[in-house]
Amino acid sequence: MKYFDRCGEVEITGASDFDLNRTFQCGQCFRWNADDRGLYTGVANGRVTRLRRDGKSVFITCSLFDFETVWYDYFDLGRDYAEIRRRICIDDFMREAALFGAGIRILRQDSWEALCSFIISQCNNIPRIKKIIETLCREFGDRIEFESGEYYAFPPAERLAALDEKDLAPLRCGYRAEYIIGAAAAVAGGTINLEVLSQSPADDARASLQRIRGVGDKVADCTALFGLNMLDAFPVDVWMKRAVAQHYSPGFDPGIFHPYAGVAQQYIYYYIRGK
Repeated sequence: MKYFDRCGEVEITGASDFDLNRTFQCGQCFRWNADDRGLYTGVANGRVTRLRRDGKSVFITCSLFDFETVWYDYFDLGRDYAEIRRRICIDDFMREAALFGAGIRILRQDSWEALCSFIISQCNNIPRIKKIIETLCREFGDRIEFESGEYYAFPPAERLAALDEKDLAPLRCGYRAEYIIGAAAAVAGGTINLEVLSQSPADDARASLQRIRGVGDKVADCTALFGLNMLDAFPVDVWMKRAVAQHYSPGFDPGIFHPYAGVAQQYIYYYIRGK
C-alpha cells in the first residue's frame, strides 16, 4: 500500500483490503454514513472526513499531515489483513466467511466512544443506535465544521459524568441513560483507566470493564476489540451464537483463531447476516 497527496485528498493505492461498505457496515461503528454516490462521511477523534473509492484507489478528504497522524492508525492501514485471513482460514466455513467479508478492517476507535456506543447498542437496532449517538453528540459534543456541513464530536466522559439522567432525556435511550452516566463517571473519575486497560491482558481488561454497571460480556468484548484494539476479543450475540452452533462443535473455543479471533468474528458476523 502507498499513499499520495492529491490536493485536499490523500489517495491510497494498493488498497484491495479496504472495502468501504464492508468496513462501515459490519456493525463495528455507528458514525459513518454513505450518500447516494457511495461516499462515506464520518466523525472520529474530533475530526470529520469523507472517503470514496475510485477504481483500485481509496481517496480520503484530509491533509497529508492528518492522514499520517490520525487516519492511518484509525483505519489500521499498517496491518496486513490478507495475511490474517491466511492464518485464520482453518476450515471451509471460515474460508467462506473470510472471502465474503474480505476488505473489512478493524477500526482503531477511541476507547471511551467505543465503550459508550456499545452500552447504547444493547437490545437495540442499528438505525436507533445511530440516532441516539448522533443526538448525544449534537447535544453535548463540540461542533465541527466540514465543507458546508455541521458535525459534532463525541462528548468526553468528563462532560457526561457531570450530567444527571434527566439531562439525557433528548436521547430517548431509556434505561441506558443510567449506564451511560455511570460509565462516564467511572472513566472520568479514574476508576476505569482505559489507557491502562489497553496495555493489560485481555482477560483483565474485560473483567475491569464488567465492573461498570450495564457492561456484560458482549459490551466488554466489543469495547476490547473495537476500542482497545485487542484483536483476539470475540464478541458473541444471537447471530454469533447461531453461527457457532451451526458450524462448530459444542464447546467451541474462539482460541482456534488466535491471535485474530476478533477479525474472524467480524468475518463470521458479516457473513451470517448478509449471505
